[in-house]
Amino acid sequence: MKTPYFRKVFLPALFLSVLVLAVSCKKTSTTTTTDTGTAPTVTTAGLIINLTSTTAQSGGTISDVGNSSITANGVCYSSTNKTPTITDSKTSETVSTSGTIPINFTSNITGLTAGTTYYLRAYASNSGGTAYGSVVQFTTSTGLGAVVTAVTTLAGNGTVGYADGTGLSAMFNNPSGIAADASGKIYVADTYNNRIRAVTAAGLTTTLAGTGVIGYADGSALAAEFYGPNGMAVDAQGNVYVADFGNNVIRKITAAGVASTLAGNGTAGFVNGTGTAATFNNPAGIAVDASGNVYVADHGNNAIRKITAAGVVTTLAGVKTAGYVNATGTAAAFDHPNGVAADAAGNVYVADQGNSAIRKITSAGVVTTIAGGPTQTDLINYPAGIALDAAGNIYIADEGGRIMECTTANVLYILAGTLNVSGFVNGTGTSALFNSPQAITVDANNNIYVADQNNNCIRKLTVTRTP
Repeated sequence: MKTPYFRKVFLPALFLSVLVLAVSCKKTSTTTTTDTGTAPTVTTAGLIINLTSTTAQSGGTISDVGNSSITANGVCYSSTNKTPTITDSKTSETVSTSGTIPINFTSNITGLTAGTTYYLRAYASNSGGTAYGSVVQFTTSTGLGAVVTAVTTLAGNGTVGYADGTGLSAMFNNPSGIAADASGKIYVADTYNNRIRAVTAAGLTTTLAGTGVIGYADGSALAAEFYGPNGMAVDAQGNVYVADFGNNVIRKITAAGVASTLAGNGTAGFVNGTGTAATFNNPAGIAVDASGNVYVADHGNNAIRKITAAGVVTTLAGVKTAGYVNATGTAAAFDHPNGVAADAAGNVYVADQGNSAIRKITSAGVVTTIAGGPTQTDLINYPAGIALDAAGNIYIADEGGRIMECTTANVLYILAGTLNVSGFVNGTGTSALFNSPQAITVDANNNIYVADQNNNCIRKLTVTRTP
C-alpha cells in the first residue's frame, strides 16, 4: 500500500479491459432454458464506460457456468425492448476457456444513435440455455459527446525538495493529500517534508504549517510538528484538517494559524472515545461535512471513523480485519481504505484501495459498492483518493496512473492518464501521464487538482464537455 514511511504492496494489475464491475447489490439473472442442462449465471456491469453519441462500453461477469461450457457471451441492447434478448442487437465476445470463475468480459458497442435511450444487459449461453443479467439504461449524447481533459502543472517541477514560490519554482516531497477551500485555494499535505502547504489558484505556494522536523507538537502552525501528514480537508469556516498518518492523530489548523489535536493521542490502536481517548492506526484520507463532522479512512484499522465537532470518535463502518463485505456498520469490511468524501445528504464515499473498489456508506452505516471490486482490478485498479463535486459526481485518483469520473448517471470516464504507465507529461486525456497520483479535490469552479505524489507536484485538470 502506498503510504508514507511504509513499504507499499501493489495489487497485481490485470490487462486493460476497463470495464467489468461488481455492483453494490446482487444482480438477478433471467434464464431461457432447454432440456439439456443448467444455464449459466451472469450479471451486468453496473457502469457504462466512456459513453459518446455513438459508442459505449459495457460488459458482465459470469459467476457460474452451469453444467456445460459457455458457448457465447456478450451484451444485448435495444432502444425499444426494455428487456433485450439475443434476438436484438448484441455483441459476441471471445469465450473464456480458462475455467476460472468469475469470468469477466468487456463489450465495445458501436453504431448507436445520438440522443437515444438504450436498454442493455449481459448474456451468457451454454447447452442449458441463455441467461441474462439485470437491465442497465443509458442515453447517448446528442452531439459529439466529447469529454476532453487538459492536464497542466499548477505547482512543483518534478524535483524532490522544499521551496515556496510560484508555479514550477515551488518544490514538494511526495505530496499525498489535497483539499480546496471555497475561495479556490489548495491545501497540500507535503508528506515527506512534514509540512502543510497552501497553493493559490495562480500557483503561488507558501507554507501553512510545520517545521519540516518529524515530530508531534501543537501550537502556532509554523511551529507545529507532523509525521507524514496525509489526508486533507477544509470546512466552511476555513479550518484545515489533517490526517497525521505517522502520529496516528487527526489535527486541526484554524484560520488564525493555530494547530491542535482533534482526536487521537499518538498511539496506534482502535479505540472509540472522545478526543485523546480515541486511537487510530495510520489515518489516511479525511473529509468534513457541512455540520462539522469529520470522516477518516483509518487505513491500518480497515475502518471508516466519524468524529463529531466535539471530538467524539465512533466507527461508522468496518472492522479491524481486512475483507470485502457489503453490510451495515461493523458487519461491513474494507481493505486498507485510503480516501473518503462526504456529500450533503450524509453519505460517505470510500476509496477502498485494497479491494480496488469505490464504496458508499449511508448515514445509517449501510455499505454498498458503486464500482470495482477485488476481481476487477483493471477497472478502478488501486484507488487512492476520492472527491465529489457539487452535483454529486465522483472523481477518483487511481494510483495506477489514471484520473477518473463516475457520474450520477453511472457513466465512468477515464479523464486522463493510462493504467500502469508512469510519467510526467502534460497534455490531454490519455496522453497526459502521472506517477502515483494519491489525492484529488474539486474546487467550486469544477477545476480538478491532483497530488501527483512521485512527480512531487500538483496537477490541474480542466474538463471540457460537448453535449
